Amino acid sequence: MGGEEDAVKKKITIGVCVLEKKVKCGSEASSAPMLQILERLQAFGEFEIVHFGDKVILEEPIESWPICECLIAFYSTGYPLQRAEAYAALRKPFLVNELGQQHLLHDRRKVYERLEMYGIPVPRYALVNRDFPNQELDYFVEEEDFVEVHGNRFWKPFVEKPVDGDDHSIMIYYPSSAGGGMKELFRKVGNRSSEFHPEVRRVRREGSYIYEEFMPTGGTDVKVYTVGPEYAHAEARKSPVVDGVVMRNPDGKEVRYPVLLTPTEKQMAREVCVAFRQAVCGFDLLRCEGRSYVCDVNGWSFVKNSYKYYDDAACVLRKMFLDAKAPHLSSTIPPTLPWKVNEPVQPSEGLTRQGSGLIGTFGQSEELRCVITIIRHGDRTPKQKVKLKVTEEKLLNLMLKYNGGRPRAETKLKSAVQLQDLLDATRILVPRTRPGRESDSEAEDIEHAEKLRQVKAVLEEGGHFSGIYRKVQLKPLKWVKVPKANGEGEEERPTEALMVLKYGGVLTHAGRKQAEELGRYFRNNMYPGEGTGLLRLHSTYRHDLKIYSSDEGRVQMSAAAFAKGLLDLEGQLTPILVSLVSKDSSMLDGLDNASIEIKEAKARLSEIITSGARAVYTSGEPDKPWMVDGAGLPANASELLPKLVKLTKKVTEQVRLLAKDEDEELAEANSYDVIPPYDQAKALGKTNIDVDRIAAGLPCGSEGFLLMFARWRKLERDLYNERKGRFDITQIPDVYDSCKYDLLHNAHLNLEGLDELFKVAQLLADGVIPNEYGINPWQKLKIGSKIARRLLGKILIDLRNTREEAISVAELKSNQDNSSAATSTGKEDTDYHTKSHSRIEGSRRTSFTSDMSMDQDDDDDKETKYRLDPKYANVKTPERHVRTRLYFTSESHIHSLMNVLRYCNLDESLQGEPSLVCDNALERLYKTKELDYMSYIVLRMFENTEVALEDPKRFRVEMAFSRGADLSPLERKDSEAASLHQEHTLPIMGPERLQEVGSYLTLEMMEKMIRPFAMPAEDFPPPSIPQGFSGYFSKSAAVLERLVNLWPFNKHGNTNGK
Repeated sequence: MGGEEDAVKKKITIGVCVLEKKVKCGSEASSAPMLQILERLQAFGEFEIVHFGDKVILEEPIESWPICECLIAFYSTGYPLQRAEAYAALRKPFLVNELGQQHLLHDRRKVYERLEMYGIPVPRYALVNRDFPNQELDYFVEEEDFVEVHGNRFWKPFVEKPVDGDDHSIMIYYPSSAGGGMKELFRKVGNRSSEFHPEVRRVRREGSYIYEEFMPTGGTDVKVYTVGPEYAHAEARKSPVVDGVVMRNPDGKEVRYPVLLTPTEKQMAREVCVAFRQAVCGFDLLRCEGRSYVCDVNGWSFVKNSYKYYDDAACVLRKMFLDAKAPHLSSTIPPTLPWKVNEPVQPSEGLTRQGSGLIGTFGQSEELRCVITIIRHGDRTPKQKVKLKVTEEKLLNLMLKYNGGRPRAETKLKSAVQLQDLLDATRILVPRTRPGRESDSEAEDIEHAEKLRQVKAVLEEGGHFSGIYRKVQLKPLKWVKVPKANGEGEEERPTEALMVLKYGGVLTHAGRKQAEELGRYFRNNMYPGEGTGLLRLHSTYRHDLKIYSSDEGRVQMSAAAFAKGLLDLEGQLTPILVSLVSKDSSMLDGLDNASIEIKEAKARLSEIITSGARAVYTSGEPDKPWMVDGAGLPANASELLPKLVKLTKKVTEQVRLLAKDEDEELAEANSYDVIPPYDQAKALGKTNIDVDRIAAGLPCGSEGFLLMFARWRKLERDLYNERKGRFDITQIPDVYDSCKYDLLHNAHLNLEGLDELFKVAQLLADGVIPNEYGINPWQKLKIGSKIARRLLGKILIDLRNTREEAISVAELKSNQDNSSAATSTGKEDTDYHTKSHSRIEGSRRTSFTSDMSMDQDDDDDKETKYRLDPKYANVKTPERHVRTRLYFTSESHIHSLMNVLRYCNLDESLQGEPSLVCDNALERLYKTKELDYMSYIVLRMFENTEVALEDPKRFRVEMAFSRGADLSPLERKDSEAASLHQEHTLPIMGPERLQEVGSYLTLEMMEKMIRPFAMPAEDFPPPSIPQGFSGYFSKSAAVLERLVNLWPFNKHGNTNGK
């Protein structure tokens, strides 16, 4: 090389010494991945890629093979591995995957031996070695339900694997108690990956086999793909053990579920990489009862069909090559990857508006440590409720059938079977009038029949049942005593029950789109630094993510859609929901704890509005209008109510006429021919509207006119009781909700007066909704702390765990710095010596943290200390380790949390402390009338690594909030709003700060202010630790030492690692 200049210009040559079928076609490396990644590497402009080609590899002498600085070479059937080894010895290129070690992969015995040598957990197994077929072995015994090898007994079901790694015929033998038989697993052939042979009972004897325990994994296999020791991508697929049918998506590709590896598993991935010295390496994980085991190592393999992975793999390999061959060049990832320069930006990105809330002074010395976000679900259909008293025998029997025959117990019907039962019963009852009661009036009977029809319509909607969206409660109201069937004594029987059907509140196509967009926005904006932001962070070992949701279907689906955008996942929401979202209803559901106080607030609110008594308290502090009772209510609220009633009637009448037309068409048809069912299952995956329905002039989504009319008529009836001349102000939010929904989704129906109704309803709702959670700041604080107590406790635990972890990393780092200052040998040496102490350090800290009780979520908190031991993880920037916790919930929890954050200083115990939220933000919050769909509160914790560990300024918390999709559907001024209108979707507002610019809220202060309202850590259930997990970490220092010294992938080591 002619000096530094040439070095910069000269490209690094990468030799691809691989059989052509592995680059261009063939199933294993399937053309795509290898080519996709090589093309990306080339796009960086730093490499020249040389394909050797089959002729060279198979026929030419190695001396004439092209000379290259880095070599990609791996075995596949027919590959001359010895020739490649001889070439590597001759030219000494940097090897991505070492060649000598690839021999190990062909013998399952050696693979297991190697795994055990490195302390990587494998299933319990035993070897049966035969020198010739059917050789009788005295140490091998086979009985009907077990085999015994050297006295080691394996009960059926057990697994039998040939020792030859290239023989994929693996058998599972089942116990006679389960009917016996054997299942053969094999490489995918078409749509099958296993076959069951009921008649086969005896094991094979023609060769050498490994016998191992069958691990119950719940039907999924986890495939892990590493690219170097710091990066692992994992996905689960349906295990062939289940039924052998390969699940494929509509494009014919195998369905894969996204998986988050636990810190332990990420560590295992590192060690597999090290043990076999294969940077690009695939292996199989079995997850069984809280532990993970490696059951197979495949060597070189790439993920198929994942563009995110191709991007990541190219970036990681580039860094590996540059570090090995051109350490003077920067291996920083460019903000826009070169192959993405000309890609069109996703047009819908505009759904999330940028905000001022994230422009912090994010100094060089500050590291982001933790992101905690509480998010409201996305756009939904209006929530509905039908209440009716039922005396019909059929329905009362149904109630007894599902409540265990207890006459006074209430029943909840949610499953498909239960709802089908109810539908069958109502179908029979609908045409008739109610028997057994002298009707008070004809009208009452008609109303009852109407309500039954509504129940039937709701149950028939959607074509099939999905319990997430409809639930029915039956509560007994009256009983009689009847003689028992056997004539001995009497028993009670219910004679009347209250039936409550709740439906609606389903996440719309717009809600899914909003959630996915917000996830994408978070991915690109919440995590400073690194080119592709969160994704690279996530697949390396430095992101610890958990997602929680309440029990509501709309909340769960919002969480899944958000995760899809955040992690750039592909495919349907259901697998994402199953794999990544944990339900925690005790933390994120329900208002029971504060129901009395909420009732009081509503009563007081009703009084203020209807009496017109408004500005009584304003003598207080006029500069802080939010401190008065009923703040935010319009001054003329009592005059707006009659207007609201009048306009609601006008809209209801128009919908009635539309429903009447539909009804007449229905009446002419058979009563069982329902409108063509709207398939909820198909709709679930959609993020766009059903254009055909809109074009046909039908309501958006699955609602027919009949149900739309029921929705409006109920509002009209409940809002104003004409007989008593009384307004019910608790209906105001519902009127507003319905209005907003129809303006957004049913604008094509051109309902007259809807715009006007919306304006009136919005004025009233903006005053009513915030006051339902407390009529003044003190009551808001009381109600808020009752509803959000558990969530607040969990947030404090999250922050505290993050701090503990950061401090332990910092302590280790300072120890390391001290020792490296003392020794003058290379830095790598120091790394090796301190590695063995890291575990000891870790265990000391673990025992300290386990005294503080953790919540059950963080069962892995017992391990966090190993998660990022900087020397052990050998990560170049170990400081970039982030904990993300996402909590998806409903409006009540967002209001409650916000009320505690802004008013906590009003509590007696904290008198004199300033509010956590600055005055400017308090005023903005007062003017923010609604925390709309997808509104969120985000807390980000930063660590200032320049100040002393014990300095309170070490940890700073930054708070921001977003009003969510808070744009009126009437705003159609700009072209963007108009295009969103066609999509039925409103944009999400960007985050706004809750603190003054430049202010400094320490974690210590945050804890002090919130602790009085949070559930104490010790009240959380103790974490469940899977048994035997600890054993994996108590490795001897010697094993660690060996791990370290064998590791070939560092640029200081000899390039070919020999």
